[in-house]
Amino acid sequence: MNSSLFYQRLAGLGDLAPSGLLSQSLKGLEKESLRVTRQGRIARTPHPQCLGSALTHPYITTDYSEALLEFITPPAPVAETVTAFLDDVHRFVYHCLDEDELLLATSMPIGFERDEDIPIARYGGSNIGRMKHIYRVGLAYRYGRAMQAIAGVHFNFSVAPELWPRLGRLLRQEQPMPEAKDSAYFALIRNVQRHGWLLLYLFGASPVADRRFLQCRGGIPGNFVKLAPDSYGLPHATSLRMSDIGYRNPIQAGLFISTNSLEEYVASLCRAIETPYPRYQAIGVKVDGRYRQLNANLLQIENEYYSPVRPKQITERGEKPTLALKRRGVRYVEIRSVDLNPYLPLGIDSRQIRFLELFLWHCLLYPSPPLPRHQSRISQANLVAVAQQGRDPKLTLQRDGKAIALRDWAAILFEELESLCPLLDAPLAGTPYRDSLQAQQRKLANPDLTPSARILHDLQREGESFHDFALRWSESHAVHFRRQPPERERLTWFERLARESVQQQKRLEAEERIDFDEFLRRYFSETCKAA
Repeated sequence: MNSSLFYQRLAGLGDLAPSGLLSQSLKGLEKESLRVTRQGRIARTPHPQCLGSALTHPYITTDYSEALLEFITPPAPVAETVTAFLDDVHRFVYHCLDEDELLLATSMPIGFERDEDIPIARYGGSNIGRMKHIYRVGLAYRYGRAMQAIAGVHFNFSVAPELWPRLGRLLRQEQPMPEAKDSAYFALIRNVQRHGWLLLYLFGASPVADRRFLQCRGGIPGNFVKLAPDSYGLPHATSLRMSDIGYRNPIQAGLFISTNSLEEYVASLCRAIETPYPRYQAIGVKVDGRYRQLNANLLQIENEYYSPVRPKQITERGEKPTLALKRRGVRYVEIRSVDLNPYLPLGIDSRQIRFLELFLWHCLLYPSPPLPRHQSRISQANLVAVAQQGRDPKLTLQRDGKAIALRDWAAILFEELESLCPLLDAPLAGTPYRDSLQAQQRKLANPDLTPSARILHDLQREGESFHDFALRWSESHAVHFRRQPPERERLTWFERLARESVQQQKRLEAEERIDFDEFLRRYFSETCKAA
């Protein structure tokens, strides 16, 4: 029934194929990379001044650590436009970096032996800058710093606005716009939760981790095996980044953040943000005049909820993300489960972007009933199973209350994805979407083609540790970017952005009129009931 309705919806969009509206969906990336030295140690230097202010720069910032750079591309309809911008950012960053520093090519980090070796990001003296820093201090107390040093690629997606009236009718949304759009995005999100394990199988690139990282995370798990010198993991793993040693943790695993509607999502997220938690209360909030965390609740703020997919809305200055969603609805969807591919200089390429776009179109058009708590847990269990055992030919997942082999379910999804390709390829030269799909189908037929399998094969062939593997590919990419520095016009543009971002941070700091305690009180007094 679900498949037949999916194909009916596809047929309802057939006349739009020549217009190119489907492939005009906006795509964007947020790519993280850890700064390390050529000796393979995490960089202890501050965020390079040449890059501007990490607080206010629109495209170059930091994530958790002062050493964990994050690059943001503006949304664009063409995959090559996205990767070209990301390429320019990398060339500019390498123009600024000290010759002794590199961008780490892998998601799993190297270069530290203790949590304290990882410098927490700083954002200056403004209240919002202090809040961002203290939030990260809180994460260190709650989860440790090593987890926060893991890097990835976030893929952002939004449908062309001109398509929504047609899509609303096709999906039989009862509400008027923009509520119908929000309902459709949440339907997409639920299907990402159901089918997102496929992305881990195809693109997972973290089957192994450095011994020192694991020791910072509490020790080498009992089910891990030694796969290379000083390197441990699971033989059939795809993405340990998405497993219990990565972004999954027992406390958040017990949360149920509903994705059945925007209203339920905001309400359940708000409950977590506003509910005290005894273990975090024991840490303390402000101890001896210094903040250890923003509050002692289950989540300090919305960003602490580690989900593979998020609905997003651009926030105004000082606005809580939940309130931005409640006031203006979903602007785009963010996929957060993609590992860095160490074999690609950017960690991702246009072919992968096209597949991700195909996948999200499938999630949007495929029927998506509500996802209650027990089914959400099944989807999470499928994701973890693929993260840890995805290339095991005997692996089965749970689908509609029954066990199904991963390969069989993936084959069904690929068949449905294939029917989308003509709609997206129609206005383009060649068949780039079909080509991207076929590249991924080959991985299903031959798991050795997956990045996770390639990494383990290379480690065993070369007899090198994960640390040395990561450093070798990082050096290779550094040569690639340093060999061709940014063009003069582009360099001038990035230098201007950097200067402007520093000036903007200084203005924020000069404009402060209240102390930090009062700023926090006002921020958290804006409850989720506001609108």
